[in-house]
Amino acid sequence: MKQFFLLFVLAILLTSCKNDPENSEEFQTEQDSTSVSSEEREFKVLDSEYITADSLWVPFEKDLDEFTSEVYEEVKALVFEKSIPEIQESIASGKLTYEELSLFYLTRIREYDRENELSLNSVISLNPDLIAEARKKDEQLKNSTNNHPIYGIPVLLKDNINTKAMPTTAGAEALKGNQTGDAFIVERLKKKGALILGKANLSEWAYFFCGECPSGYSAVGGQTLNPYGRKIHDTGGSSSGSGVAVAANLASVAVGSETSGSILSPSSSNSIVGLKPTIGLLSRGGIVPISSTLDTPGPMTRSVIDNAILLSAMTGVDSEDPASSVAKQPANLYKDLKNSSLKGKRFGVIKSLKSDSLYVRAVADLEKAGATIIEYEAEEIDLPNFLRLLNLDMQKDLPEYFKKYGGEVDFQNVQDVVDYNAMDSVKRAPYGQALFLGILKDSASTEEFAAIKDTLKTNGTRFLSKPMKEHDLDAIISINNYHAGYAAVAKYPAITVPMGYTSENQPMGLTFISEPFSEKQLLEFAYAFEKTSKRRKTPKDYNE
Repeated sequence: MKQFFLLFVLAILLTSCKNDPENSEEFQTEQDSTSVSSEEREFKVLDSEYITADSLWVPFEKDLDEFTSEVYEEVKALVFEKSIPEIQESIASGKLTYEELSLFYLTRIREYDRENELSLNSVISLNPDLIAEARKKDEQLKNSTNNHPIYGIPVLLKDNINTKAMPTTAGAEALKGNQTGDAFIVERLKKKGALILGKANLSEWAYFFCGECPSGYSAVGGQTLNPYGRKIHDTGGSSSGSGVAVAANLASVAVGSETSGSILSPSSSNSIVGLKPTIGLLSRGGIVPISSTLDTPGPMTRSVIDNAILLSAMTGVDSEDPASSVAKQPANLYKDLKNSSLKGKRFGVIKSLKSDSLYVRAVADLEKAGATIIEYEAEEIDLPNFLRLLNLDMQKDLPEYFKKYGGEVDFQNVQDVVDYNAMDSVKRAPYGQALFLGILKDSASTEEFAAIKDTLKTNGTRFLSKPMKEHDLDAIISINNYHAGYAAVAKYPAITVPMGYTSENQPMGLTFISEPFSEKQLLEFAYAFEKTSKRRKTPKDYNE
């Protein structure tokens, strides 16, 4: 059987990110993901050796025992596949409580996520104080008004994002005791009243570790599986657990992170909405890094309105993050989304992508909704030394994380982690640690490193800005994470929205890319497309 591994760096970045389907391994790798046979894949490691039933469920046993199947069904009618505004309407009317909402998701995680024929392995840990915190939200709601829409909503965090309630492992056995404070964006979420549901599985070290491992694998979390084709379709990486959990209604919303494609890929692969913001719009403080040049967290949700709500709840200036301290802070991102229109908008369609029938149909949807479509031949532009940028950033950024944000772990740098894994590679690094070894071998002078970054930014910006200016475009339309590398180095935001499914039931996403700090416009484009197309469907085995 043909194995398909969406290698974050090796497949997307080292192929120079060419846009011609005939020559682009990035494009061809994504195409491979849609044509994998329906046979089940075999994985070297499937289930976690570190997650036990006791560690997850002991804090919730009594409350879950009292949450009967009858109550579950009543709550499901109000919550399943519902948007945050719809859930908040049920709360406001007294039909639902935040405690019941939290218990609903806990019930689904217990049912679908570990060690059964439908298990997805998307959640690494749960907040043991969730129910107590939900009850507190219910009580406080009686005397509060004008809450942010995220108030009381359980949010799942990718497990490279620090929070006090649970260790932050990045999926690595080396960090299983990394008990930290809250990341800046988690502080913002809590300030606005969000509940932290738990931590999501991920491709270990955000897919910058093993090189030859499947996306969605981590030593701590095991192998994440796609609900649209369990053991068949790729989950996308590295925010795999975030994408899978949201798709299967194991969480209201989730937070992922992206360096190049790590939100866009799992969002499109799991038929949800994922937004990669402009670098600096959201703080990176307290997030296990790959690259301070390119890293950003971002929202992953089932609907565009929820995406706007979650994004707005995380914004704010972090004086400790240089990119955040100079970023433009957006106005209300979710207000007036219902009035979004595509009339008069100009979208660039890359001719080489028109071999994809779902893309052609989505473009027709945009045109029917009033958009003007401009087809163009994308310029072939390389992104040289992309891998070296990541290597050189990681050499300095990981030690800074350990020093400034890390918990009680005995590591100072990449070499320490490599040495630790080598002592028991069968359990700690069954697929090897080739990319970490590559980090150790790389070096550059200050001037050379600056030149690498400058060339990448110049090339990536040219690929996107040249057609946008020449054709007066509002956005460029792509597929999945096909052009994530360009958006990454140009620091352009991008949003992907479900656009349909292949004959093998592989989800695909339509991706809008536009200029820095155009998130509000991207959300409007995505909302209008979502309303027009209504392509998302629930994975059929996870409807109960």
